Amino acid sequence: MPKVEVLSSENGPNLVMVDGKVLTALCRCGHSQHKPLCDGSHRSAEFRAAKAVTKVVE
Repeated sequence: MPKVEVLSSENGPNLVMVDGKVLTALCRCGHSQHKPLCDGSHRSAEFRAAKAVTKVVE
């Protein structure tokens, strides 16, 4: 079974990782024009949030 992790990157999106590789980046700042995907809007919005592992499934 693949290892799936959802990592909240510092000041950026939630990264969905499968077996250590980024599958997709999900918006968590609320400013993306392509929700639920991250489009980099967190940079211009000056989004600030801590890095964290939010979920690990093995």
